[in-house]
Amino acid sequence: MPANTTHDAHQAADPVPAEAVTPLIRGIAVLRRLTEADGTLNLSALERATGLARSTVDRITATLARMGYVRLDGRDVHLAPRLMELGNAYLAALRLPALLDARADALADELDESVSLAVADRDGIRFIHQATRRRAMSLSFRIGDLLPAERTAPGPLFATEWTEQDWQRWRERRTADPEDRTFPAVPPRAHATPDADFERRAAQAATDGWALDDQLIEPGLVAVSVPVRDPGTGRVACVASVVSHTSRHTAQGLRDTLLPRLRSAVADMEHDLRTAPPPQPGPVRTGLATWTGASKQELGREFIESLARGLTVLTAFGEGREALTLTEVAKATGLARATARRALITYEHEGLVAPGPDRTFTLTPQVLSLGFPPLSRTSLAQIAHPHLAALAARVHESTSLAVLTDSGEEIQYTVRVTTSRVMSVNITVGTRLPSYATSLGRVLLADVPEPDRVLGDLRPLTPHTVTSEAALAGVLKEVRSQGYALVDEELEEGLRSLAVPVRDRTGRVVAAVNTAMHVARHTTRECVEDILPELASTAARIEEDLRVAGRFRRVPLS
Repeated sequence: MPANTTHDAHQAADPVPAEAVTPLIRGIAVLRRLTEADGTLNLSALERATGLARSTVDRITATLARMGYVRLDGRDVHLAPRLMELGNAYLAALRLPALLDARADALADELDESVSLAVADRDGIRFIHQATRRRAMSLSFRIGDLLPAERTAPGPLFATEWTEQDWQRWRERRTADPEDRTFPAVPPRAHATPDADFERRAAQAATDGWALDDQLIEPGLVAVSVPVRDPGTGRVACVASVVSHTSRHTAQGLRDTLLPRLRSAVADMEHDLRTAPPPQPGPVRTGLATWTGASKQELGREFIESLARGLTVLTAFGEGREALTLTEVAKATGLARATARRALITYEHEGLVAPGPDRTFTLTPQVLSLGFPPLSRTSLAQIAHPHLAALAARVHESTSLAVLTDSGEEIQYTVRVTTSRVMSVNITVGTRLPSYATSLGRVLLADVPEPDRVLGDLRPLTPHTVTSEAALAGVLKEVRSQGYALVDEELEEGLRSLAVPVRDRTGRVVAAVNTAMHVARHTTRECVEDILPELASTAARIEEDLRVAGRFRRVPLS
């Protein structure tokens, strides 16, 4: 049975409030166990990990699947990208990633080292942004990962503001968990240093204004950290860190060579915080939970409405809505005040919500423990695959996702889902084909400004291939206008394919999805009338997941 999370360990002795929503507590436990298992567990393992009855696990996962928060694949349960909207609500309300991530990314590019931003989470630290370097040996922490404060560089900086109660809680946790097994993101090991060592490091950090991690997390990993202070209160808002490996820098060398540049970047970050305009909340949100009644009527006992309603409460928060009253939560969700109040009481008990001034509530960093770490590394190919598999099952044809190569002359397949047919399109992931003669390529080229297009050698691959630049320009203009490309026997005789674009949050076409078939199976009219709507709805589902997954991070395209 997996170790409990840090919050579970702290909270175990606290009695559950009488007004707490039991199904919501159980749903949170399921999401946390899935997160600790890196996003996937079968139903039997989930039953053992949570200690819940199998029938209860089945109903919870069915409800989460209806919300789009998990995907059920036989007996396996997978976290789904849409679940990231809960963590996004916290990050949007926090505002720090939106205001500071560009500075962190620029510093990482300049130093050619990984740079992270972290916030305090009780006696640990939790990452809110990561700018990593692509190396064989690189930083593996993810947004949302929780680390024990004493094994990090940011930890001593946060500890400079701890109360005596905070220190006592930290000592109790160290005694109860001598190998840090309640922190799944770090390798477990016996405490390498006594409590007094961390107390000394915190005192030194208060004097120096920076802190080092000299292989405290694991051998070879070193980091230097500087606090980013809130301009209003002067308290530590977050901590910026440069992380490296001893093959590149010693801890002392990291301090001597990179600390000055890190301090300069932090000064720029604090300037950005001082000069940032107030958040613009946009239209008032209403009725976030009103859909749950129809789902309950449709699914009956298998849908736990109190769980679905409770989870929508977290999505009421966001930019410009960092602190909400009970009345504001009830209005945003469409829930009765009593229902919203019980959900907030539950979340406060679970450590996901904290009371604020003027009877308000705010989200805590622990919201990121609900699926964000494993999902924060999700690629577009991983997002698209289940949607393309569902499409292939509906239309009984092979489906694909592809992106333009750097040159623009070719497309590269990053996802393929095939169907069982005697005669099928034989293309594998990684295959490259000329963009000008494929439906996928034409969709992608149509979004590239004409002066920037690179078409390459327009060779006639079949008697039907368009090889005139002027004619191809006209075709691409039509593709852009109609929103799809139909290529009929231009790549290979007998092959017909239909493609539509996949757009990111900015509206830029970043990929294309298609279905390909032999010309004998569907006429061009049937492709447009029957298959195109299915293809377009699949692309829309992929785009919806991509928008959620890409709100606070760059989603890799492959």
